[in-house]
Amino acid sequence: MHSMISIIILFINIFLFLLQNLFPKITWLFILYPPVLLQEPWRIITHMFIHADFSHLFFNMLFLIFFAPALEREVGTMKFLGIYFSSGILGGIAQSLVSSSPSLGASGALYGVFGALAILNPRMKVVIFPLFIPVPISVAVILFAFIDFLMMGSGDAIAHGAHLSGLLAGVFLGFYFSRRRKLAFKDFEYF
Repeated sequence: MHSMISIIILFINIFLFLLQNLFPKITWLFILYPPVLLQEPWRIITHMFIHADFSHLFFNMLFLIFFAPALEREVGTMKFLGIYFSSGILGGIAQSLVSSSPSLGASGALYGVFGALAILNPRMKVVIFPLFIPVPISVAVILFAFIDFLMMGSGDAIAHGAHLSGLLAGVFLGFYFSRRRKLAFKDFEYF
């Protein structure tokens, strides 16, 4: 199974970043800004496709390239999209509840991908910077969550609430799809 939708998401993010730089008003049309969210609900989705600067885009897209295709192959395109968008939306809502500041980026969705993959394939090895040694993805997820939890309220302009909420959504959906897969396999055994 190909991971075509992951590649499409990558190109949409890059394309919109280029547009943001050509037409800066796009950022203000797409950014998640809590005071106007009820009047402009599209922002709960569009914020996932715009980024603050090149390094923000680069690291999010690197994360996407490393983990999204693996999850898409694991669960299929439609479930992958469900995890990606549910995590990004929940991350955006949670961040809006803890901060009235504008937020943008794919991090909530990507943390959801990370969390779901850790549940569905916990022995998958990943290399985390600066360790450069392979660790199980489940260990990496716990480490990332711990760091985000510690950094909440630090004023570092990172949406830690979106990260943690997206991660929780992904973990929940990972358990949900894992359980459904086991039930389907169990039913199959009776034939």
